[in-house]
Amino acid sequence: MKRLSFFAVLCTALFIQGCTGLWPFGEERHFVQVRGTQFMLGDQPYYYAGTNVWYGCYIGSPGATGDRPRLLRELDSLSANGVTNLRVLGSSETAQRLRAVKPATVRSPGIYDDTLLLGLDFLLAEMDKRNMKAVIYFSNFWEWSGGFSEYIAWASGSPTFDPEKDGWDKFMTFSATFYSNEKANEYYRDLIKHIVLRENHYNGRLYREDPTIMSWQLANEPRPGTNGPETEQNLPAFYRWIDETSGYIKSLDTLHLVSTGNEGLAGSYQNAECFMQAHRSVHVDYLTMHLWPYNWGWFDPKKQDETLPGTIEKATEYINSHLAYARSLNKPIVMEEFGIGRDSGDFAPESPVTARDKYFSTIFSLVYDSARGGSPFAGTNFWAWGGIVRAKNPDYMWKVGDPFMGDPPQEPQGLNSILSSDRSTLAIIRDHAHKMSRLGVTDTLYRNPVQIK
Repeated sequence: MKRLSFFAVLCTALFIQGCTGLWPFGEERHFVQVRGTQFMLGDQPYYYAGTNVWYGCYIGSPGATGDRPRLLRELDSLSANGVTNLRVLGSSETAQRLRAVKPATVRSPGIYDDTLLLGLDFLLAEMDKRNMKAVIYFSNFWEWSGGFSEYIAWASGSPTFDPEKDGWDKFMTFSATFYSNEKANEYYRDLIKHIVLRENHYNGRLYREDPTIMSWQLANEPRPGTNGPETEQNLPAFYRWIDETSGYIKSLDTLHLVSTGNEGLAGSYQNAECFMQAHRSVHVDYLTMHLWPYNWGWFDPKKQDETLPGTIEKATEYINSHLAYARSLNKPIVMEEFGIGRDSGDFAPESPVTARDKYFSTIFSLVYDSARGGSPFAGTNFWAWGGIVRAKNPDYMWKVGDPFMGDPPQEPQGLNSILSSDRSTLAIIRDHAHKMSRLGVTDTLYRNPVQIK
């Protein structure tokens, strides 16, 4: 048999590995993977403290919304505070609603705003320099970034619902028809393919081969409909959509994790089996949960002394129930959205954050203690990073041309944003980040007990 040269053998090996989607020489070790109920990065468990910076592609853009000096400052500040994981918006859709983000990534089916995608490129390239990981979600169940309702309108020619005018139940019912709308999902898959197979303009990496990305997420807070019993008729389409869409992503990209972006019971019409079934798919790698005590009627900022203790009790119950679901499915779980407003419901940056600090401390302690004891908890992403920006208008509402904060445009700017001046909250975040970074390496109770001071 004729001997092949070393060069020929090497080229053949690289070609084969390229065809299978794996990096040469074991570079896949730089990608976050799942082993049982843990994230792994190489041969070490991966735990993290993160945040939401949904607007990252907007301020990273070379277009009208861009502010790259600000983005670099924000990334440096987050890194200095130990935040290593960012959940970011991958795409928005053109919408005519007053409170929708403008401009949008998807102008119409198959037509994309490249300046915003260049913003996503720039964000990922800069995150890589700081050893950060990204969770990128496609679109939104809700209206503030366009979302599912725009795909339905494009596919059917029908007008979209505006929840501020038509009511939230009508909007949610309309948005949930997305799962069974084949044409709308054809447009959606075109978006997914366009992003997953994209090449980063700034570092030349294909997104599907970029270890900076931890996970693709099906959408922000996909839910089967309202919290009413009529939602049950949507469940088969909802489950099928999750399985088929996550499978489609995996067919394009074998290296990255896939998650749903689901809120938990609150996004599953308070039905545990619905939440479990939504995460049973073999293509869904881990569970997600969100926690919003004000939105859910647990917490009243005008009566914070009376309502905060009960809020903490309910939040603890909510977390523990979802940990049980994660154990049952033998998958990790992430608390990827949680927040609470400033004292007395004020939005001014100088107003105190006593309730928030107590709430964050409780959540962080619960997650850390649980993870340290071997639970499926793997990370946190608080909502949201506002950084150095302050609201521009007396009513605190965002208008086109205003800088972006952590709060989406339908909410008062400053409602749940963590600002660079919130020193007490940042100290709590730093402490949590330090503890999470040590888990599984120098500080894991069930593997290597240590004394925490």
